[in-house]
Amino acid sequence: MLSDADVDNKIPTQGLRYADASDSEYYILLTKDKKPICRTRCLNPPEHLPHHWNVNDIVPTSKIILDGMSHCFLSPAPECSRDHNEWRRFLIYLQGRDMVAIAKFKFWEFYILPPDQNSNFTNIRVAYKMEKTRNASNGRGHGESGRSCQVVRPTATKANINDSPTLPVNIVKETVSRENACIQAGPLEKNFVRADPSYLQTLGQAHSGWIFGAIAELVDNSRDAKATKLEISIESIYFKKAGKDIPMLSIIDDGHGMTHQDVVRMTYFGHKQPDADDPNRIGRFGVGFKTGAMRLGKDALVLTQTADSRSIAFLSQSLNQGKDNLEIPIVSYYRKGQFMELDTVVQSEATAKYNLKSIKEFSPFNKYLIGEKAGLFQDKCTGTQIYIWNLDQWGSNYCLEWDNGLNGGSSFHQGDILIRSRRIRSRPGQISQKVPLDYSLRSYLEVIFLVPRMKIYVQGSLVRSRPLAKSLNKTCVETGIIMGKSAHLTLGRCQLEWEQMNCGIFLYWHGRLIEAYKRVGGMIHNGDTGRGVIGVIDVSDLMDEGNGLVWVHNNKQGFLDCEPYARLEEWLGKVADEYWDNKFDSLNVVKDGALYKPDQEWVQCNKCRKWRMLDPGFDTKSLPVEWFCYMKPFEGLCDLPEQKVDAGVVTVSAKRTGYDSRENSLPFEGIATIKVEDMSSDSIGLSRMAEDSSPLKRIRRGLPRACKKV
Repeated sequence: MLSDADVDNKIPTQGLRYADASDSEYYILLTKDKKPICRTRCLNPPEHLPHHWNVNDIVPTSKIILDGMSHCFLSPAPECSRDHNEWRRFLIYLQGRDMVAIAKFKFWEFYILPPDQNSNFTNIRVAYKMEKTRNASNGRGHGESGRSCQVVRPTATKANINDSPTLPVNIVKETVSRENACIQAGPLEKNFVRADPSYLQTLGQAHSGWIFGAIAELVDNSRDAKATKLEISIESIYFKKAGKDIPMLSIIDDGHGMTHQDVVRMTYFGHKQPDADDPNRIGRFGVGFKTGAMRLGKDALVLTQTADSRSIAFLSQSLNQGKDNLEIPIVSYYRKGQFMELDTVVQSEATAKYNLKSIKEFSPFNKYLIGEKAGLFQDKCTGTQIYIWNLDQWGSNYCLEWDNGLNGGSSFHQGDILIRSRRIRSRPGQISQKVPLDYSLRSYLEVIFLVPRMKIYVQGSLVRSRPLAKSLNKTCVETGIIMGKSAHLTLGRCQLEWEQMNCGIFLYWHGRLIEAYKRVGGMIHNGDTGRGVIGVIDVSDLMDEGNGLVWVHNNKQGFLDCEPYARLEEWLGKVADEYWDNKFDSLNVVKDGALYKPDQEWVQCNKCRKWRMLDPGFDTKSLPVEWFCYMKPFEGLCDLPEQKVDAGVVTVSAKRTGYDSRENSLPFEGIATIKVEDMSSDSIGLSRMAEDSSPLKRIRRGLPRACKKV
């Protein structure tokens, strides 16, 4: 504990200055291109000196005029051997080429001069100049001038240091009344926004309408990190502070991880949006992690590892309760051989210890549990682990409920995370109450990506991805021009959605589902119109306004009200109505109890994640849970490209589920290829009338054996 006398004469540690009359040293972090060179000590520093100098430029000495400049001196204050070596390399470079390193700020310019030939690199001369600013006593303020005042330099107290041991102390002792106060001459003081801890709860309201949108934000981050495997689960863990077991949601991926700088950037409340639209990246607004984590629970811990570093970050409402400003502890390490050592370049040892103490006090994570979770990375593996607890509650129960399913990898009853209310999201014209996507995380993740590549596990069971565009019957691809941009819509009939009385368009942006079951055209006004018809479209290009602006909500659960979206709705309604009129208003003859299979059956390789087309009539039930390209019926290599069906061509299977081809032989074997524009509403059904002259009846599963005439 520091006494008052100690505080008055204390020489600061990294980033901490106690300003008083005896102040003659000042600690500065010197960087180049935002990469640390060395921590230094400035002798005889000027007032209001920045704590961080970034070298913006290095120029020949001959181009610098030093006349009339003041001088100070820098000496190294390394915290490790790396700092010492980088300091020497930096100065040897300046010395050997007779160059000057320049660090510029708004009101300051510092010129680090090359050392003499016989220098031992301990005291380096720095020339500096400060932009002239108007003295407050000479200016006008609020209609008054010439007012004198007493300026007292900031002092520190023991209480302040104990309250904020990791932050710079800047406490002003007021000795003049508000009426007689004036501003000390010097650099312009900027007013920065303070973030109250209650803002974390406000962030979570971005996904107040649907909690799975919060999980989707974290899934997006894993996809952007090029993860190949993602595990989502809820498990019970003992929390000493609560004195009981509590549920904790974990999201673990094997992506490329985050450096210390990436973690700090992740904690920012938004960042500058990119000037160009990257179709391969979903994250854009810089708020996804905060809004997602704070919707799911009150506290979240991030453990991330790259090939050379490891970091821990703690975003917590519990830690910040009752505080005036938001504190986010971060602890970072760097790789040293086979071990991870504390990185004192980006933090002091005291800061790291304080942050670790906060994490252990307000979370279930002690040093043993942190070590256990870090062990999941194995040797030199990368990835990110997110743990969230104090989960959102509805009354005395949690908003989410979870089921581990049956043991042994059973496909009959797999684990899932569900929304307790089972509430169906409101959509115009919808009458169905069977929309598993709205309350089952497994069902949602089956279709979340347009082209699924990442293996996703929920409660330990693999999610079988369902690429919608590849699972439709009577597929038709429509192309249109909307505001000068092309749009490609895949329409078809889905047996599963027909049985559940669902229909609508699935709109994807950057390959990620934004809206599901969007009813358009006649679907809005008649619950039975379009039944079973599903459309799939990627609107990335259409929703890109240019200059980095996109017409997508920052929670990525809808689109902004804009002209491109209005035109898109109009076009989708027209195309969907034409498809329904041409394909399904004229009823075809089918066998009793017959099911419509997709035009093509597909299976995904568990290794290369490519989709392979199955042979017509192949029994998909015979496929193993984990299928690879070398297995039947593909029996090929993973290097082979994915098969594609040409636009406008439909492949029709010669056999459908529940239809005995031995009793009713068809005039063709294998598959028939039919141009969509030539395929009338009866082209498939009438091909079976040659062998079965049953009267027309509705396409409905489970009708009585007696045929009905429509």
